[in-house]
Amino acid sequence: MDQDNMSRSARSGEARQKIATKVFVWASIAFAIVGMLMVLTTSPESDGPNIILLKLLFTSVIVILTSFALSVASKYLNGKS
Repeated sequence: MDQDNMSRSARSGEARQKIATKVFVWASIAFAIVGMLMVLTTSPESDGPNIILLKLLFTSVIVILTSFALSVASKYLNGKS
């Protein structure tokens, strides 16, 4: 029974890692798109970057860092269990 629980735990850990990796990839793509939009839409005459795009950029950074941390933690915990 203990072996069955360990294999089930490993499978759920792998599933969480796959989800975190997918979130990381999509957030990275969103970061690239929003970053390019900021570069392309900011003009020399403007007071600064578009606030909405800046918020989206920071949001994508937070999602990237969180999903990366979850992916690494899941991989580390799978190796320890």
